[in-house]
Amino acid sequence: MNVFPNAAEYLRHHRPERPILALRPHAVARAAQWFVANFPGRVLYATKANDMRPVLDMLAGAGVRSFDVASLAEIERVRAIDGAELFFMNPIKSRGAIARAYRDFGVRCFAFDSHDELGKVLAETDDADDLTLFLRIACPNTHSLIPLEGKYGASVEEAPALLLRARQHATRLGITFHVGSQAVVPAAFGEALTQVGQLIVSSGVLVDAIDIGGGFPARYPHSDPPGLDLYMEEIVRAADALAVKHNCELLCEPGRALVAESESVIVRVDARRGNALYVNDGAFGSLFDAAFSGFRFPARCVTPGREDLGGGETAYVLYGPTCDSADYLPGPFILPDAIGEGDYLEIGQVGAYGRVLGNRFNGFGDFEEITLTDEPMLSMFADTELQALDDPRSVSL
Repeated sequence: MNVFPNAAEYLRHHRPERPILALRPHAVARAAQWFVANFPGRVLYATKANDMRPVLDMLAGAGVRSFDVASLAEIERVRAIDGAELFFMNPIKSRGAIARAYRDFGVRCFAFDSHDELGKVLAETDDADDLTLFLRIACPNTHSLIPLEGKYGASVEEAPALLLRARQHATRLGITFHVGSQAVVPAAFGEALTQVGQLIVSSGVLVDAIDIGGGFPARYPHSDPPGLDLYMEEIVRAADALAVKHNCELLCEPGRALVAESESVIVRVDARRGNALYVNDGAFGSLFDAAFSGFRFPARCVTPGREDLGGGETAYVLYGPTCDSADYLPGPFILPDAIGEGDYLEIGQVGAYGRVLGNRFNGFGDFEEITLTDEPMLSMFADTELQALDDPRSVSL
């Protein structure tokens, strides 16, 4: 993967027809090192956010050696990382996936949220005596931009019987929850941990681990959450207040917070109509969240010689290249008034979910790929010093 100091320098030598995904490996390593150093427990990476092999390698090289996987495809991809420990945390899995995960890939950690799902895990592993089982409980998503409640999670009423049954089979027993994606209030984690503590006490079943899930935020133009240090302070406070904190491991599953800053996409303006720009990537490519999740992304002009266009600014909307009218990104994207056909734009913060949600609708969806060494357009870790990595393979792109 060719390396350039910034997007404009790449464009001085190239005029690409396809959109370009630009990876910033140092942003991945910096975020991972921060979480490993500051989270009071084990850090799992939520593989669904970005399963690109260089990203996985950078995370592993920076100290993240455990991975939350949701499918056999993710298991196969992550298993290639030397020493990776896999946690199959999708609460609903096929019997075949459970059996293959256990027998072919050495997975020993499974989530469940019902008696039926627990029964499947036990049956397909032949009541193995080396299982770590995590009960997923329902958690209100009152402080997140993308709520995840409703699909998964045992209720408070159902949980005690499930914990008791799992305790009889598990070598290690845990509880897990998810406060929702892009949680913008640190108290979300404290409230959920308090709920878990009350559940453990009322059920009378001791657990060996509590997995607080993901939801840690990244920075976007529409969402500027408090520093992640405040999230860690809240988690430590709530965990210390648990009556069952002794010998209980704490885990987390960041995805967005680890990789959002790691990639941007460089797009070309193919037409302008008023304040609408027609570009060559969109809702069915790396900008799904801009179309369907209400996210705004930072944008700037990177056409060589036009990076610092004078004059005022315009709040633009974008249309992607497909023929579907849903390929619409309301933004707004704040860019110079003079933007026009042929200009190139860099849109930041697409490292989380951008790559993995893209498809080939209408024949689009192919990207060129480069590596950039400049800073992300927005960062939660801008003041964090990147430490030298011990594993040289982690920086091999």
